Amino acid sequence: MTRPAPGTRADYRYFQTITTRWQDNDAFGHASNVVYFSWIDTAVNNFLIENGILEIGTSEVVGVVAEANLRYLREIAYPDPITVGVRVARIGTSSVKYLSAVFRADDDVASAEGFFVHVYVHKASMTPTAIPPAQKLAFQSIM
Repeated sequence: MTRPAPGTRADYRYFQTITTRWQDNDAFGHASNVVYFSWIDTAVNNFLIENGILEIGTSEVVGVVAEANLRYLREIAYPDPITVGVRVARIGTSSVKYLSAVFRADDDVASAEGFFVHVYVHKASMTPTAIPPAQKLAFQSIM
């Protein structure tokens, strides 16, 4: 089975710079696999906040993670600076699939890449709900 070539920065539309921390490293001296998911979650949520889709504490409709996947390609370790790239691959009635990549320092080629799916729900009942048109426009801006 042939693995697809790693993505590059040109493949993504939204970027979030994140400073790695000492605690991100594991016993093997590189960033723990779960930390990558935290970086991606941070980038996606910053996009949502910047575009008025998420207002922490007051949003009645929120995206909950339904699925996530990541392919590790190159090591990252503290104190490497990183940038997370995000783009939207699909907008459904109540879900959004984001493609994401983690880039080390000024590298143009991804060190890790994968996807992240949010299902939008009413926070009080946790039942799926349609994504409002204004939010769909924000998602389309990084498609």
